[in-house]
Amino acid sequence: MILRKHHRILVQGITGRQGTFWTQEMIAYGAAVVGGVNPKKAGGEHLGLPVYATAVEASRAAPFDVSLMFIPPTAAKAAAIDACEAGTKLLICLTEHIPAHDVMEMHAAARANGTRIVGPNTAGLVTPGETFAGIMPAFNDRVFRPGDIGVISRSGSLGTLVCLNLAQQGLGQSAFYGVGGDPMIGTTTREALEFLDADSRTRGVVICGEIGGAAEEEAADYALAMTKPVAAFVAGRASPPGKKMGHAGAIVSGGKGDYESKRRALEAAGVAVADLPSQIPALLMGQLNAA
Repeated sequence: MILRKHHRILVQGITGRQGTFWTQEMIAYGAAVVGGVNPKKAGGEHLGLPVYATAVEASRAAPFDVSLMFIPPTAAKAAAIDACEAGTKLLICLTEHIPAHDVMEMHAAARANGTRIVGPNTAGLVTPGETFAGIMPAFNDRVFRPGDIGVISRSGSLGTLVCLNLAQQGLGQSAFYGVGGDPMIGTTTREALEFLDADSRTRGVVICGEIGGAAEEEAADYALAMTKPVAAFVAGRASPPGKKMGHAGAIVSGGKGDYESKRRALEAAGVAVADLPSQIPALLMGQLNAA
């Protein structure tokens, strides 16, 4: 699912400092925010929007497609289950450091209710010039501008850098998909790649990967059959094995999930792999021109 302007968004945790700031930016950008959730302030308004006690209550008064979570780790499980039971199609979980057993229950609730989770520990989704949900600077046109390059990233900061590099070379983005950096994420890099491959607005794709897990190798399996060009950068080339670097999912152990295995898999699938993020625009343009 690629976020579109018509998707109605509920913000869980809308009244907090971060929830307030980013909701204001989303509304100004054109996102269809229909309300928020805070049990302690239910019945009132915030930013001119109604505030509900639960997502289930909100769904009865202001139906929504997407729920965006500005929720602390200890309350994330309950908020996620509430959103799933309210019938949200897409749950964007920005929260990191959620206990593993809570994440497992969140995914179980999503499966039971037909909800797709993005995250945990995602920076969100952006459709430049149209809408966004999360904590990415969609409003900065030096970074995000409408175009035809899809960007997938486990890291929000790396994804921002790659989008900046693309924009500096005149390449705008069709969509940014922050899949998140936790070990047990909902939407995978491969699934995001499938969405962008099927998207008529997307002409090429960039994968911003990192060491740990098998996300890039699984994406490579799909990229092998794609006709759209794909370029990639994998962070963590110099990281020592067995040590977590940044994201909870960025740990290499037992010879699996290391830089070399990811690069080999991607290159074997015809993906152009950059040594530096700044090289991605040239690699991608070379592929687009050759297509």
